[in-house]
Amino acid sequence: MLKQRIITAVILAPLTIFAIFYLPLDQFAALFMAVMAIGAWEWGPLMGFANKRRRLAFVCATIILISALWYTLPLLQLWSIDGQLHSGVSLVLWIAVAWWVLSATLTFLYPRYSKFWSSHRSIRGVFGWLTLIPTWLAFMVLRSNDYNQDPYNGAQLIMFLFLMVWSADVGAYFVGKSIGKRKLLPNVSPGKTLEGFLGGVVCACIFITIAGYSLGWQQHQFTLALIVTAIITTVSVLGDLNESMFKRQAGIKDSGAILPGHGGILDRIDSLTATAPIYALCYALLGWQ
Repeated sequence: MLKQRIITAVILAPLTIFAIFYLPLDQFAALFMAVMAIGAWEWGPLMGFANKRRRLAFVCATIILISALWYTLPLLQLWSIDGQLHSGVSLVLWIAVAWWVLSATLTFLYPRYSKFWSSHRSIRGVFGWLTLIPTWLAFMVLRSNDYNQDPYNGAQLIMFLFLMVWSADVGAYFVGKSIGKRKLLPNVSPGKTLEGFLGGVVCACIFITIAGYSLGWQQHQFTLALIVTAIITTVSVLGDLNESMFKRQAGIKDSGAILPGHGGILDRIDSLTATAPIYALCYALLGWQ
């Protein structure tokens, strides 16, 4: 299993970085929509869909909704000339924030109140759309930032998000394995510990500090970036726990098997679905470059 995970990561990481930096904006948007479509396919079993037709219908509906969003909010108009987010974009991202607040409540109270949403597939479907669609938009917001002046600026923003989430995952894993004792939410994910969570936050802050020094940041940039890092790494745990809750309720271990050693797409992007909309809003409201 470990060998498969390493091989998959070695292949996937450079392809992901290439797509982020070198694909034209429209192609990047289309590729990421395909990733969200795979995520929608994997969301089917979380809704209780064993029938492939129903899963495919949910995928098609997700693609239609993202396409409608793309048509309504053209990629090069997500930001105004003065660097402000389009009001429609802000609305969608704030709706995502509201969803993740609700998700946090459901996760911390699990299994209380789970009977209602778990017995209604339509509600779980809406939860899926609230998870996947704002994630697509958030990545487009980041990638399109200052695109005409510097086509790589948005790619750097996305890589900072990846650095925060991945370094937090690594820190949480090693600290949790070595000294983790206090269970974070045993009803949802028995393997996660409070020590691992704190270790992940500290590790992410260290990596962001190193990156900031290499880029010659000023003091105020460090302050803002570290505040955002602490927020994002905390939220990333929520994304992981959220998917764990839905998988536990559905009685499945992995969302899919498309990534050998890693499971499904949702298993790899669960933290990003929670962090991307909030990270995009943080950058739009605060900025630090």
